[in-house]
Amino acid sequence: MSKSILVTGCAGFIGSNFVPYFLDKYPEYQIINLDLLTYAGDLMNLNDIEKDSNYKFIKGDICNRDLVEFIFDEYDIKGIIHFAAESHVDNSIKNPGVFIETNVNGTFTLLDVAYKKWMKKPFSFKAGYEKCRFHHISTDEVYGTLNETDLFTEETPYAPNSPYAASKASSDMIVRSYQETYGMNTVITNCSNNYGPKQHDEKLIPTIIRKCLSGDNIPIYGDGKNIRDWLYVFDHCKGIDLVYHTGREANIYNIGGHNERTNLQIVDTICSILDEKVPTDKSYKDLISFVEDRAGHDRRYAIDATKLEKELGWKADEDFSTGIVKTIDWYLEKYND
Repeated sequence: MSKSILVTGCAGFIGSNFVPYFLDKYPEYQIINLDLLTYAGDLMNLNDIEKDSNYKFIKGDICNRDLVEFIFDEYDIKGIIHFAAESHVDNSIKNPGVFIETNVNGTFTLLDVAYKKWMKKPFSFKAGYEKCRFHHISTDEVYGTLNETDLFTEETPYAPNSPYAASKASSDMIVRSYQETYGMNTVITNCSNNYGPKQHDEKLIPTIIRKCLSGDNIPIYGDGKNIRDWLYVFDHCKGIDLVYHTGREANIYNIGGHNERTNLQIVDTICSILDEKVPTDKSYKDLISFVEDRAGHDRRYAIDATKLEKELGWKADEDFSTGIVKTIDWYLEKYND
C-alpha cells in the first residue's frame, strides 16, 4: 500500500529536480503534484516521470480550498512538501499582490485543510494520521541582508526586505503558528540560492549562459558585488529528503552550499568556462554590462548549515566549481537543441 503525499509546485525548478529523485528513492510513495503552471512551471521538466504509476499531476491553485480538500479526500494525503511559491524578486517589486496571495494565503489554505483532515482537535491526531508532516520550503531571504562576516543561522531574526521575502517570512510564521497552536507536525527549511538543471530562463545563471550564446549584453545589477551563497539543486533535494524524514518536529533547518560568490565572480566563471567550451573570436566577458541596481537589493546572503550537517548528517556533494560545469553542460544541451 503506497503512502500518498502532496507535493506542491513540482513543475518549478527545485520541485522538478526533487520529484524524480524522490520517486526513484522511495517506491512506496505516491506523489500528488498540485501545480498551477504559472510562467515558472513547465511540465516538460517532468517528462521523465509523467507515466510513473506513483505520480499524479493535478493542475490547480493552492489557494483553491475546495480543490485542496478534494485532493486530501481522494488520495488520503499523509504528508505535504510545499514548494509552490512565487519567487522572483523583481516580479514581487512590480506586482506584490500575487506574492501575498500565493505565498501567504496559499500556505494558509494547505495548512488549514491538513489540520482539519489529520487532526481531531489541537494536539490530537486522528487514528492513522499520527505521523503526518507538513514540510515548508522557504528561503534565506527572510533573514534580510548580512554584514561582511556573519552567516544566517536558524536563530537569525527575520528581517525581510522585498515583498517576496516578506511573503515567505509571513508563510513561515503561519506554519509556526499551526505547530504552536494546534500541535501540527511541521518543519521548515530555508535554503540559499539554488542553481542547476531546469531553472527558469529568467534567473541569473541561465540568463548569463543564454546571453553569452546569443552574443547579447549580460546585464549585471549595480556594481556586481552583491554576494550570494550558491547551492546545487540536487544537494538541496537531498537536504529536503533528510529533513522531511528525520528532522526534529517544530524545527527550522538551513540548507546552504558554503559557496559564496559575488555576481561578478559568477559571470566571470561562466564566461571562462564558455570561452573554453564554445569559443568565439573574443571572450564572453566583453558582453558584461552594468545596469541600474534593483530596488531594495540585499547586499549579502550566506547560510550556516551546521545544524543540518551535525544533526542529520547532510553534506553538499558539489562545490561551485563542479556544480557550475554540470549546470552549463545541461544548458548547452538545452539551448542547442
